Amino acid sequence: MRKRNLLTIALAGLVPAMLLTGCGGGNKKSADAGQVVVYNWGEYLDPEVLELFTEQTGIEVVYEEFETNEIMYPKIETGAVSYDVVCPSDYMIQKMIQNDLLAEINFDHVPNIKNIGDEYMKSSQEFDPENKYSVPYCWGTVGILYNKTMVDEPVTSWDILWDEKYKDNILMQDSVRDALGIALKRLGYSLNSTNEDEISEAADTLIQQKPLVQAYVIDQVRDKMIGNEAALGVIYSGEAIYTQRENEDLEYVIPEEGSNIWIDSWVIPKNAKNKENAEAFINFLCDPEIALMNFDYITYSTPNTAARELIEDEDIRNSTIAFPPEEDLERCETFHYLGDEVDNIYNEYWNKVKSS
Repeated sequence: MRKRNLLTIALAGLVPAMLLTGCGGGNKKSADAGQVVVYNWGEYLDPEVLELFTEQTGIEVVYEEFETNEIMYPKIETGAVSYDVVCPSDYMIQKMIQNDLLAEINFDHVPNIKNIGDEYMKSSQEFDPENKYSVPYCWGTVGILYNKTMVDEPVTSWDILWDEKYKDNILMQDSVRDALGIALKRLGYSLNSTNEDEISEAADTLIQQKPLVQAYVIDQVRDKMIGNEAALGVIYSGEAIYTQRENEDLEYVIPEEGSNIWIDSWVIPKNAKNKENAEAFINFLCDPEIALMNFDYITYSTPNTAARELIEDEDIRNSTIAFPPEEDLERCETFHYLGDEVDNIYNEYWNKVKSS
């Protein structure tokens, strides 16, 4: 969901057959099996997995990447490009279902769905009520990353991002729902609020905070925090794991007021030209060894419980960043699609914050 570059590639490379042992759940096809056109977040899948899939199935992968859900959606809505598999986030899947843009998945073609934990399928029902249209791929939380050498008090609340002593040392997400969601949770409201008074109040607090903010960023928070360029930053949990590998002074916390828990899932657009190939691709990604490869590559939490059992590093397998305790998750909400009218209200107030 969160590492964003824009790139288009086509991969159909071959790798030694011994690497394929146990992978793919019986998707072996002939070398002329056609192609699957995949639309995914930037740097959100191990490139070697694409090569393995082609080697095992004979299906060529045409792979394109997007930066945000909002860039992805119009391309699906207009049908400008016929994608076979797409990886949107929770609230955007809800919008795509409501607007009849997705095909139901034939789970007879996705037997590896058994490896996805029941809790993640249940969470997906918030945006895909009958689990007909989506298969969870990655999940995580939004929280505060802080540098222990630059922050000398416990970090427990979103309030610290409004503390004047950290002026010019705070990094905020350059994202309407993330930024306003943080302000809403800090005020005790739902991050899915449809109350304009609450949204306005949240925007006002962001305007009050703005003189303290060093920058509104997305990917850059990772590199800036690793390089000790800021004391505090809002970050996605998967990025936090990566930053800790690079800088041992960094810690991650889900604030006590609660936060966002997100799920990115694979879906099949209704105009997909290669639906069975799409289902074969999704099934391949649900294989535990393949899911583990992707987890190792992108460091975002996997809903594949069989893959988690294969994680050799015990610290990672039991990481409270990758796999937070239930009491932390109970304070978190999944973003919902609130309707175009409410979306416009959020955008209006976010523009007010950015232009202030």
